[in-house]
Amino acid sequence: MLRFSVHYGLHFGLPLVIALICFRKHWLKMYLIMLAAFLIDLDHLLANPIFDSKRCSINFHPLHSYFAITVYAFMLVPKTTRVFAVGLLAHIFSDGADCLLI
Repeated sequence: MLRFSVHYGLHFGLPLVIALICFRKHWLKMYLIMLAAFLIDLDHLLANPIFDSKRCSINFHPLHSYFAITVYAFMLVPKTTRVFAVGLLAHIFSDGADCLLI
């Protein structure tokens, strides 16, 4: 239960905190953009089994690989992709924290 709470608490809470602190005026729009980063979880559909509670997503799934994480970090540079990149990196951070609790 702790792992579930930490995982989803970070997935939904971390982008919310970032949006409220960094984008006060447009926090809801920025929060929704960051939540759109959940799309990277579509790579779980390539795994067999799709869900394994004892598997760490980091560097297992293609969109959770170290290479992809590097691309997400570079996406912070252009202003047009910055908020989405923050969402992607917050998602990766959340999954990384989840890996510590396996």
